[in-house]
Amino acid sequence: MMWDLWWVWVSAALVLAILEIMAPAFIFLGFALGALAVGLLLLLPPAAAWLAGALPLKLVVFALLSLLAWLILHKVFGLRKGQVKIWHRDINDD
Repeated sequence: MMWDLWWVWVSAALVLAILEIMAPAFIFLGFALGALAVGLLLLLPPAAAWLAGALPLKLVVFALLSLLAWLILHKVFGLRKGQVKIWHRDINDD
C-alpha cells in the first residue's frame, strides 16, 4: 500500500513545507512536521509494524503530531501576551 512507505510521507512533508514558503502563516508547517514525523516513525521497525496497513491509525497519528507541532510553533513564534505591534509612522508619510 502506498501509505505504508516512509518516503511518501516525507515527500508530502516536503510539498507542505514548500506550500508554507509560498503562503507563510505557520499553517502548512505544522502539517509538514506531522507528515515528517509519521515518515520517520515508519522508518523505525517497531513503529512501522504498529502502523502497518492501518491508514486510519496513520491519519490519527498524523493529525495528533501536526497539532502538537502547531502548538509548539505557536508557543515559540507566536505573539506573547500583551505584545502588540505599534506603528509610529505610516508607509505613506513623507
